[in-house]
Amino acid sequence: MNLYPVECGNFKLDGGAMFGVVPKTLWQRTNPADNNNLIDIAARSLLIQESDRLILIDTGLGNKQSDKFFGHYHRWGDFSLEKSLHQLGVGKEDITDVFLTHLHFDHCGGCIQWNKNRTGYEPAFKNARFWTNKNHWEWATNPNAREKASFLSENLLPMEESGQLSFVENHGSSFYKNSPEFSFGIYFVDGHTEKQMLPLIEYKGKTLVFVADLIPTVGHIPLPYVMGYDTRPLLTLSEKENFLNEAAEKNYFLFFEHDAHNQLCTLKKTDKGVRLDQTYTFDEIFN
Repeated sequence: MNLYPVECGNFKLDGGAMFGVVPKTLWQRTNPADNNNLIDIAARSLLIQESDRLILIDTGLGNKQSDKFFGHYHRWGDFSLEKSLHQLGVGKEDITDVFLTHLHFDHCGGCIQWNKNRTGYEPAFKNARFWTNKNHWEWATNPNAREKASFLSENLLPMEESGQLSFVENHGSSFYKNSPEFSFGIYFVDGHTEKQMLPLIEYKGKTLVFVADLIPTVGHIPLPYVMGYDTRPLLTLSEKENFLNEAAEKNYFLFFEHDAHNQLCTLKKTDKGVRLDQTYTFDEIFN
């Protein structure tokens, strides 16, 4: 097995929305805002190369939306999913599986693209299976009013229509250790959205967890630092507490999807709870 970070592009989001009830005087210490109260956000995927499979975890925002749509998210920098895959010597046609932590547009937008004539949409990964779970698919395709703007039909329906949509089994456990579909474990968490999936990967003698939107950035490690986007913030608190304690005790490496300036970190227990220990680049730990 080999793992590769894949930078899909950077954008900005409102800092207040990203930190919920936490005052700006606190969160701006780790996530400084610009004059419009916007903070730096990444869309970072992870590529898993394993025997005859190339598994991509999440795909970023994609590039098919309108300029007006992207104008709300203030994209910056030169990263893109296509460029990053190309630098790894990988074409979209080489991807065998796309594992989606959840179906908000900033996690699955890159799955679908315009067709050649721009008359409709098609899968960007024509040879891949798109993996979600049945509970989350039903949640996303029949969205509540709070999340409706995050679940875009143009991202979801072409997956189903293509016949490439697949479901990971969920037997009611919060951690699925022996997934028959993949060689990694899966945490199921419900605070941010229904049945978000966080991969836990054993790699080179270490344990890496793709923390997605449970812990978007290092600034979100303290327990009360919960996004305003979460549908069940009190549940997020409980899920975070359990996960952070386990991660600190077992020395997990947290892989950040949304931290534009930190790829990995470890945790430590303190008198004030679990806190950041050290940050790392991916290459510092695994290469």
